[in-house]
Formats: sequence, C-alpha cells, structure tokens
Amino acid sequence: MKPILISAAVALVISILFTPYLIRVFSRQGFGQEIREEVQGTHAAKRGTPTMGGMAILVAMWCGYLVTHLVMGDQPTATGLLVLGLTTSLGIVGFLDDFIKIRKQRNLGLNKTAKLVGQLVASVLFAILAIQFPNQNDVTPASVDLSFLRDITVISFGAVGFVIFAYIAISGWSNAVNFTDGMDGLAGGTAAMVLATYVLISFWQLRNDCFNSGPAPGCYTVRDPLDIAVVAAAAMAACVGFLWWNAAPAKIFMGDTGSLALGGLLAGLSMVTRTELLMIIIGGVFVVEALSVVLQIVVFRTTRRRLFRMAPFHHHFELAGWAETTVIIRFWVLAGISCMFGVGLFYADWLALAR
Repeated sequence: MKPILISAAVALVISILFTPYLIRVFSRQGFGQEIREEVQGTHAAKRGTPTMGGMAILVAMWCGYLVTHLVMGDQPTATGLLVLGLTTSLGIVGFLDDFIKIRKQRNLGLNKTAKLVGQLVASVLFAILAIQFPNQNDVTPASVDLSFLRDITVISFGAVGFVIFAYIAISGWSNAVNFTDGMDGLAGGTAAMVLATYVLISFWQLRNDCFNSGPAPGCYTVRDPLDIAVVAAAAMAACVGFLWWNAAPAKIFMGDTGSLALGGLLAGLSMVTRTELLMIIIGGVFVVEALSVVLQIVVFRTTRRRLFRMAPFHHHFELAGWAETTVIIRFWVLAGISCMFGVGLFYADWLALAR
C-alpha cells in the first residue's frame, strides 16, 4: 500500500505545482488553443487558452513512478515501464498534433495518416514487447488471450493476432479519450475515475496473486500487479492535480498531448490487468463519446441527416441548451456509475470463484 500512496502523493504535488508553470510559459509563447468553427458561439472565449497541458500529466506520472521506486529501493518492472512507454509515445504523437495546430493557427494538426502511423508504431512496439519478458513464473506483462474479468483462454489471438488487436484497442481508446476532451475537465475528471478504478483492481490482484499469495481459488495470474497499481495511482493523481487548473473555467487544456496519452494508458492498463472487455464498461463514457462520432458519420453519409445536433455527444447537450458545467458534472456522474458497476462485476467474479 505504501508505494501506491507515495506515487499518488508525489504525482499530485508535481501536477498541481508544474501546471501553472506551463500556463505561464505557454501563455508567453502564444501556445493557445484553436476552437472548432461549429462551437465558436459557446466556446469563442476559450480561444487562446494555453494547450498541451498533458505535458504536466506525463511529467507528474513519471515523477510519481520513479520517486516511488527510489524511496522503496526497488527496480522498475517491465510491465510498469511498458505502460508508461506506451503512454509517453502517444503523448508525443499528441504533442506534434498540438504543436502543428498552434503553428498553423487552425484546429487541424497532424493529418489522419500521420496520426494513425504514430498510433500504429506505438501500439506495435508495445504489443510485441508486452508478450516478452516472462518472469520466474513464466508470466508476461500481457497475454495473447482475450480477457474480460481475467483471461478467456478459449479465445486466443496468437502473437500476430494480439499485435493487431492491441493496435485496434490502443488507437480506439486514444481516439475515444480525444473525442471526450471537448469541455473543461470532462476528459480529465472521467479519466481520473477510471484510473482510480484500476488502482483498486490491480491492488486486489496483488492481494490475490496466484504466486505470491498462493494458488487459492479465484487468484490472478498477472505480472507485477503492484507496479501496475503504482502507475495507475500516479496517473490518477496527476489527472486530479491537473484538474485543479483545467476545471471550468479552464486555465489550460490538456490537448491531444494529454488525451491521446491517457487513452493509450487506459488501453495498456486493460491489457496488463487482463480486463480488456471490462474496460468497455468502466470507461463507458469514453465508449459512448466515440460511438456518437461513428454513428453521426454513418447516419449522415447514408441519409444526409444528422443523428445528433453535434458529435461528440457532449456537444449535443450543449447545443440543446444545457450549461457546460451541467454537461460536465452529469457526465462525471455517469462515469462514476460505470466505474462502480465495473468494480462490482470484478469483485462478484472473484467472490464466485473464491467460494
């Protein structure tokens, strides 16, 4: 428990203190956000607000993780470094996207091909490495089996299939969080709740590990559950600290630097904890936001009519007359319900097997 608390405390302090520094630096450099034309009426005042604040989240995560290992006197694990590496690499893709938007003074950064290539490289590297590095019990950071509450051994992708699956999952989650990042604190607050859920899940896996705690009924075969909890705690606290400055009215936006990184982090956590399908429930708000975009495109191309006033889904309610803070808080409530339902399913599965 101590490493988790240290990681969260360090990341929270770094995030709260480092974010205002970025606000000052980015404001001086003119690194301001461009706003989509469709929402200029309601968001015009936000034009020029510093962006790329996701850098604070990444720095705080790394500091929380590394300081924890320094204080505890142990070595980082392959699982922890792989998840952090995936998060950082997607953060770099997002940074390039944000930087191009700022330099060209438009709301379009990297083209779709460049962004997909960046996600592809990050995903493939993670997937290949994640099925390497077995520990003394021959458990690798990720499994080639599909998972829900634990591995579904009858559905195995194989090495090549897992790489393809990882790319779909990582690009899907990174884009889903990116779609959600359209209102002050919406993506950051939702991500913090999902990450808190993964702190609980990975800690429970640590307490019921098949090797360190004994092969009891319902135990988990997960490599480095404690380090996964440390990463999730650092990321959760980093999001909370950033939210202090990102909550409405936002002083800084996370930008694609933060949203793509957090999406990759969630995908990585789902794979290393063997809860890939459970993540769909826990991250339900992100799923709905992504589906709203897909449905809007499909319906419009087939009928030439719009299903929603605007996609992603949160803008539909805003254009319907809801105040921005009302949309944000209600989406946070839905995110909390999704997380609680996911934890309930996870615990019920363990309870049923442990009896």
